[in-house]
Amino acid sequence: MELLHLRYFVAVAQELNFSTAARKLHMAASPLSRRIKDLEQELGHRLFDRDTHHVKLTPAGSALLPIARGVLEQVDSVRWRLDEAMRPRRTTVLLGVPSGIHPDLRERTDELAERVGERFEVKRWPGGTERLVDAVCDGRLALTLARLPVGGDPALEQLPVMSERLGAVVPRDRFEGRESVALAELSELAYAGSPSAVTNAYFRGLDQQLHELGIRKRIELSSATFDGVSEIVSGGLAFSISMLDSRSPMHNHLLGNVAVLPFSDFHPRLETGLLWRKDRANGGDLEELIAAVRQVFARPLHA
Repeated sequence: MELLHLRYFVAVAQELNFSTAARKLHMAASPLSRRIKDLEQELGHRLFDRDTHHVKLTPAGSALLPIARGVLEQVDSVRWRLDEAMRPRRTTVLLGVPSGIHPDLRERTDELAERVGERFEVKRWPGGTERLVDAVCDGRLALTLARLPVGGDPALEQLPVMSERLGAVVPRDRFEGRESVALAELSELAYAGSPSAVTNAYFRGLDQQLHELGIRKRIELSSATFDGVSEIVSGGLAFSISMLDSRSPMHNHLLGNVAVLPFSDFHPRLETGLLWRKDRANGGDLEELIAAVRQVFARPLHA
C-alpha cells in the first residue's frame, strides 16, 4: 500500500463521485477507479458500493476514512514537526530596567524583544542602576539598561542608547511664567537629590558639580520616594533635577505646584546605556541577542 492509495480513497470518500474526485486529483476517472480496486484487494474489504448513479461508503470504508485521514495528517505534518524539533529552544532572558525609562527607549526594547522573539523571551527586571549592573556581572541578568557612567569593569561592554536633557524641578508659584531658570536663582533653595535607593554615580557626580557651582544647601532624603521629593519641592523647601521632556514617566511624580524648567546657564544630560558581559556575547550564549541589540540600538536616542 502506498500513501497515494490513501489519498485517492479519501478524495473519493469526500466527493462520493469518481469523476469529481478524479478532477480534483488531476487524473482520469478510470485509473482512479483501478487504484481504489487495488486498495480494496490489498485490504480484503470492499470500500465503496458503486452503481451507475451512486457511490457510497461501505461499513469498511466508513471505518477506514478516519484512519486514512489520521495517517495523511501525520505525514503532512512531518515537515513542520521536523522544523520545530530543529529550532533552538526559546530561552528566557532578563533585561534590567532602572526607574524612569523614557517611552522612546521602552519602545526600542519592545522592538528588540520582537526581533529576537523566536529565540529569546525578553522580560524586564526593575532596579537601581548599581544593583542591576552587579546582577549582570554575576549572571542573574542577561543585560541591563543603566544610567551612565558605571564602573569600568573590563568584563562588561556598554553601548550608549539614549541621552536626555535634565531640568530644574522647582516650586511653580515661585517661578510663575518663567521659561528657564539660572543656578544663581536656586541658591536659596536646598537641593533634594534622588532617593537613595536609586542614586547612582551620575547623580552623585551631579551633586558634587552643583556644590562647586554654588548650590550648597542640601536636604537628605534617605527613605523618600520620587513622590516625596516632589512633595518637598511643592512646599517650597527645595529644588530637584529631573528629565526635561514632558513625556518622561518621571513627570508622573510631579505635584500641582511643581514645574520643570530648563537651565539657562547649566546643561546637564543623563546618558543611558546597555551593558552585558563580553564573554556571553562573543561566542557565548547571548551572541545572537547582542547582535540584535547592536542593530536595534545602532543610533542613540535623544530627548
